[in-house]
Amino acid sequence: MRILVSNDDGYFAPGIAALAEALQEVGDVTVVAPERDRSGASNSLTLDRPLSLRRAANGFHFVNGTPTDCVHLAVTGMLDHLPDMVVSGVNHGANMGDDTIYSGTVAAATEGFLLGVPAIAVSLVSKAATDFSAAARVARDLAERFTRVPFQHPVLLNVNVPDRPYEELRGIRVTRLGKRHKAEPVIRSTTPRNETVYWVGAAGQAADAGEGTDFQAVAEGFVSVTPLQIDLTHNGLISSVAEWVGR
Repeated sequence: MRILVSNDDGYFAPGIAALAEALQEVGDVTVVAPERDRSGASNSLTLDRPLSLRRAANGFHFVNGTPTDCVHLAVTGMLDHLPDMVVSGVNHGANMGDDTIYSGTVAAATEGFLLGVPAIAVSLVSKAATDFSAAARVARDLAERFTRVPFQHPVLLNVNVPDRPYEELRGIRVTRLGKRHKAEPVIRSTTPRNETVYWVGAAGQAADAGEGTDFQAVAEGFVSVTPLQIDLTHNGLISSVAEWVGR
């Protein structure tokens, strides 16, 4: 199996090194990741300048662009064959609930999915993680399962792993996305040149962490696996909006 690995933390991040090593036990791994941390880049593509592709000493490839750029470039221009799977991560920090809208980790997987390739985004739910081996092993388990029981159509899975040893994980739950409260206010500060600048505040706490959510599963020690879709159409409002515009 040919596996394309990417992330949003950069090609030098420990999470992607652990992921690539674990997935090498399943198939042929190619790593294409951003040259620097692009967390929060979402699904942005670089259209205002050319992209460069370079190879690091460890064999990983890096691009001066976004996570989406990396997967798009790899699938449509670099690789000789379409990969069998795209795996993004292991992200340092959760990607649950509304996080998925902003996440570069999820975006890299999403680009693979949009290009017709089954894709998984893997995140370690921790703010101070030092050991990514359990999350990488979970990704390997899922990739192995895919080789044994492939889906009939491409899927996009968002995986969040509690920060605990692999042996202490309680299993896997298939979940829905929860919801967060709105983010904390921006943080205002002043530069040495007396210029006012703003830092985006932290994500809010969970507003919906109830039964069946990714928040609940992780809090109880389970790996959360959420199938995602790209269709943003609010079908329930089509008739109401049609009536509104007809008035």
